[in-house]
Amino acid sequence: MVSIAGSKKLKRQMAPSFWGISRKNKRFVVTVRPGQHPRALSVPTAVLLRDVLGVVRTLREAKSAIYSGGVKVDGVVRKSLHHGIGLMDTVELRGSGAMYRMVPQGGQILRPVAVKDSAEMGKKICKVTSKSTIRGGRTQVGLHDGRSVITDTDVKVGDSCVISVPGQEVGEVIRLDAGCLAMVTRGANAGATGTVDEIKRGTFVLPAMATMSLGDRKVDVPAEIVMAIGRGEPAVSIQ
Repeated sequence: MVSIAGSKKLKRQMAPSFWGISRKNKRFVVTVRPGQHPRALSVPTAVLLRDVLGVVRTLREAKSAIYSGGVKVDGVVRKSLHHGIGLMDTVELRGSGAMYRMVPQGGQILRPVAVKDSAEMGKKICKVTSKSTIRGGRTQVGLHDGRSVITDTDVKVGDSCVISVPGQEVGEVIRLDAGCLAMVTRGANAGATGTVDEIKRGTFVLPAMATMSLGDRKVDVPAEIVMAIGRGEPAVSIQ
């Protein structure tokens, strides 16, 4: 049987800070296998349960919970310790009834936010990262979490879609333009939300920039790390 690409472990000193692991423990820690999200922007299921949420104490307990089908990510049971959980993913701990959404918060790339309404677990905001026309004149869009969706909805690269999970049906489209409510996904302002005042087109050298009102200050942020999340209020709970 062919081995899946990628190492199963990572030196603790090299792990991202938002994993929240101890640096002076064992030498290695479980890492993310190649998948939907980039390694640097996701957390493995085992680390999420043990170090981020603290619902288990050891890797042995994490294995038991995961292998028994106790973790659902975006409505799908995941039985891998190494499955990468990233931006806007929903996590349900079966048996306990606990539900979470992974969002940037307080300068950290990913933090779990408790979801109280079970209906929200079936919705997810995804940013459109690519767009192409396929056979039959239909449109295929690529989303930030690795999904590819075929749709007749008018959408542009940079916009956000509210999709159903695990069904992947595109619902509301949130335009990334002046007046929309947006969230910074990375950098020093990760987790900050505010209104977009202007989108400045990029050049061959300079990236497109978004001018945002974050509280009482205005900042210019690369549009690449800005995600539209609603009009007036977020389409899903992020706090």
